[in-house]
Amino acid sequence: MSSLAEKHCRSLPAGTAPLGRAQLDSLLKEVPGWAHVGQVIAKSWSFENYYQTMAFVNAVAWIAHREDHHPDMSVGYNRCRVEFSTHSIGGISENDFICAAKIEALGAG
Repeated sequence: MSSLAEKHCRSLPAGTAPLGRAQLDSLLKEVPGWAHVGQVIAKSWSFENYYQTMAFVNAVAWIAHREDHHPDMSVGYNRCRVEFSTHSIGGISENDFICAAKIEALGAG
């Protein structure tokens, strides 16, 4: 499990600088399958059925609630895409990677 998964999100006020490219590239190595796309980090999962998809969505919602850091999700019958960015700073922060690592620790997909 990534050490990121052991951390907790913190409040980042407007004006906090987003992560630079070198930091993004380094942190992406800790969350397999996640990609930097524009102003977000994102990953998609496929499942066997709707029940498994919704169980995953609910687990992500629980993580987001606990960390007070909420992703955008696209959900279909047997798929889910999760995108994180830190809206208060207009870019990507360590908080996004912390939540991604916690999702990876679920062992989904």
